[in-house]
Amino acid sequence: MTPAELSRTVLRAVRRAVEEDALTAPVPERAAVERTRPGGTGDWASNIALRLAKQAGKTPYEVAEVLKERLAGTPGIAAVDITGPGFLSFTLAGEVQDQVVRELLEQGLVRDPRLPAPEPEAADVLRLGRDAAVWATLLPGPDLLAQHERNPLFRVRYAYSRTRALPRNASDLGFRGSYEIPTDAPELIGLLGGYAVELDAAVRLGAPERLARHLVAVADAFLRFQDTHPVLPLGDEKPSAAHRSRLAVAEAAGTVLAGGLSQLGVSAPDHL
Repeated sequence: MTPAELSRTVLRAVRRAVEEDALTAPVPERAAVERTRPGGTGDWASNIALRLAKQAGKTPYEVAEVLKERLAGTPGIAAVDITGPGFLSFTLAGEVQDQVVRELLEQGLVRDPRLPAPEPEAADVLRLGRDAAVWATLLPGPDLLAQHERNPLFRVRYAYSRTRALPRNASDLGFRGSYEIPTDAPELIGLLGGYAVELDAAVRLGAPERLARHLVAVADAFLRFQDTHPVLPLGDEKPSAAHRSRLAVAEAAGTVLAGGLSQLGVSAPDHL
């Protein structure tokens, strides 16, 4: 289940609750889901119960209980919890993460023509170069030209270059990426799965900076992933299913980073 599918699943639960007279409120056009914040429960969260509570004449927690009853046991959802005043938190089943990686590798770059690339001032292009000038319109900062980790643009482009270098290195060692076994990377895979949701939100809200922030989160998660999960065999080690699966995750991350940078009008260099 992708985040977009989770959103539709939540909306169906609302519609079912209304049809069964468990809720008396208009069914909204969409049900927003977001990545669970640090320290939270589960993989994804929705504030739909808080949005419906007033019209339903119930507390947000009561609305959340109604929806939880109709969401429990849904294929692809391992657990539904209620947190705080009435947030619904979702833990996705392990096979959902596998699906995210495979779908990203199959579909390739995802872009939306409804979100135009920012157009920087000519003076900024002359001073910073086009890529940094575009990024400055999204996430201004003092280190846009620094080839250093304190520069978010550098981290995003560096992470992308690593996702391109790893398959080349793997080819030299005689293997290719193939998602064969589950990879313990819930943070990274969750962010990859959330790309389409963030892109849709950026389009809907006219907020390309939201997409830029998501790319930074993906890049940072990927760089941590490659540090803790060796993608390439070490020493005399032979390529294994774990290495092939990790390489597939890296390639999926590269697909997201390339698509996002292209969407924003920023180049994605294979070498940095």
